[in-house]
Amino acid sequence: MKSISRITGKFFYTLLFLVPTSVFSEASDYNMPVGVTEVSEEIFDLHMLIMWICVWIGVVVFGIMFWSLWKYRKSSGAIAAKFDDHYWLEIGWTIAATVILVGMAIPSTSVMIKAYDDTEGDINIMVTGYQWKWQYTYLEDGVSFFSNLATSQEEIDNALPKGEFYLSEVDEPLVIPINKRIRFLITGNDVIHSWWVPDFAVKQDAVPGFI
Repeated sequence: MKSISRITGKFFYTLLFLVPTSVFSEASDYNMPVGVTEVSEEIFDLHMLIMWICVWIGVVVFGIMFWSLWKYRKSSGAIAAKFDDHYWLEIGWTIAATVILVGMAIPSTSVMIKAYDDTEGDINIMVTGYQWKWQYTYLEDGVSFFSNLATSQEEIDNALPKGEFYLSEVDEPLVIPINKRIRFLITGNDVIHSWWVPDFAVKQDAVPGFI
């Protein structure tokens, strides 16, 4: 029995080590991208900060909960305490929650102000959503073109294997310069669309009649 217990214990600790390792190795496949702009990098940093705050809150809360269940289990002879409230404990967790929320709100507000800064850019582009296509207009130059979905019908019908850019490839991509401030004015022509560029950390609804 002892050898079985040792084997079980080794298996448990090995699994405890491998699970977090495999999770972190695959994290980049499921996490949001860092992005290629200054604002997108700040959004990613904010996302990771809040995620780790939430993780540690979960660790503390569930740690205390499971420790209490084990420490004060009935089989060990524990007798339940009878009280209605704990004045200082309630004040303590209220202050702690307030500090955490304010600590998250300050950097969040700073990033949101930068992300929604709609002052004049070096280049201003009107983005108009149509069903299954986008129209881009360079306002200063008066250049306008449509960008249509270019995924083949065979891929959509599963007649061919789906490519890396399935439903994300277009015939006329938008081209913008680097190290320039770009302002996008987004609207819709017919129905509500959603203009999404993951590497910009931007996803904005395109609503008809509203820019």
